[in-house]
Amino acid sequence: YERTCSYFARKTNSVVVSVGYRLAPEHPYPAQFEDCLAATAHFMRTAQEYGVDPSRIIVCGDSCGGTLAAAVAQALVNRRDLPKLRAQMLIYPFLQSVDFNLPSYQQNEKVPILLRERTLELSLKYLNKDLSLTKAIIKGCHIPEDLQLKYQKWVSPDYIPHEFKTRGYKPSTRHPFSKELYAQVKSMFDTTFSPLLAEDSVIARLPETFILTCELDVLRDDGLLYKKRLEDHGIKVTLCNLQEGFHGVV
Repeated sequence: YERTCSYFARKTNSVVVSVGYRLAPEHPYPAQFEDCLAATAHFMRTAQEYGVDPSRIIVCGDSCGGTLAAAVAQALVNRRDLPKLRAQMLIYPFLQSVDFNLPSYQQNEKVPILLRERTLELSLKYLNKDLSLTKAIIKGCHIPEDLQLKYQKWVSPDYIPHEFKTRGYKPSTRHPFSKELYAQVKSMFDTTFSPLLAEDSVIARLPETFILTCELDVLRDDGLLYKKRLEDHGIKVTLCNLQEGFHGVV
C-alpha cells in the first residue's frame, strides 16, 4: 500500500498516515478497529506537529479498510476531546452482515476476486469462527426475528434503486432461524464489524462522505444502502459507481 498512499499524498498535496494495524486471525477482532481508532485519535491530537490543520482530517480506507474507516468515524462522533472529522472516504467498503442476497451479492457472486462465499469465509476467519457456517449464513439463518425487523429499516433490496436490479436479481426466500448459529456469530452484528447497523443518533452526526462502489462487486449495495442512510439524516454524500469496476480495482 505504500505506493498507493504516496500517490494519494502527491496528487492531493496531503499528509497521508497509513495505519499498520494488527492482522487477524493471529490478532483477534476487534484489535484491528482498536488500532485504527488509537492511531486516528493520536494523530488528531498531534496533527499540528505534522503541519496539518486539525479541522481538515479525513479517514479513508478500502474494502475492510473502508469498514474500519466507517467504524472509526462512528466512534469519534461522541468524542469531545478531539476535533471533528472533516470527511470520510469509503472505497468499496464491507458494511453489513445481515443480507448476503442483496442484488449485488446475487449478480456478482462468481466475480473475482471477492466471490460471495469468499466474502463470508473471510468474515468468519476474521472473527475466528468455523467456515462450515457459511452456507447457513448465506441463507439468513443467523438473524433472530426481532433483529430482522429492526434491521430491515436499513438493509433491504427495496432501498436499492431499480437500475441496479435489472441484471438478474430474484427476491430471496426466508429460511428458519437457528438459535445455535446466532449464538456463534452474533458479533457479526457489532457496529465495528457492520457499521451500517449503527443507531440513527450516530449516523446523524457523521461527517460529509465520499463512497466509491463498483458495479461488478458483491459489496456494491452496502455502499448504496449507506448512502441512503446518511442522506436520510441530511449528511452530504458523493457516490461514484464505477460501471466496469470490480473489487480491489484500486
